[in-house]
Amino acid sequence: MISDNLLHEMLIVMIVALFIAGCISFVIGIIILIVRSGSKEIKSLAKQSAHLAQKGFAEEVAGLVGNASSLLTATNELIKTTAGIGVFLTLLGVALMIGSCILALEYI
Repeated sequence: MISDNLLHEMLIVMIVALFIAGCISFVIGIIILIVRSGSKEIKSLAKQSAHLAQKGFAEEVAGLVGNASSLLTATNELIKTTAGIGVFLTLLGVALMIGSCILALEYI
């Protein structure tokens, strides 16, 4: 049989691991939100696409305007997806940390 002391130690290790996983997920989510969502490359791509679309309107080039519009839409979706991943990881980290605290308060 497994002793009560060993079960207690295993429970503590599991709670600490859950809390650490939550902290890691939270930090990664924040980093993604700060670094990836507003990166210089994405901003530059959006700016150049808008300039390209304006040039297409001025010169009445339908294909150029359509492609620039598609590029702007794809860029916006990329930003939304990156922000969504960051928010999800942040919320997951908070949930894991709260869950580990509840387990610690209940069983320890």
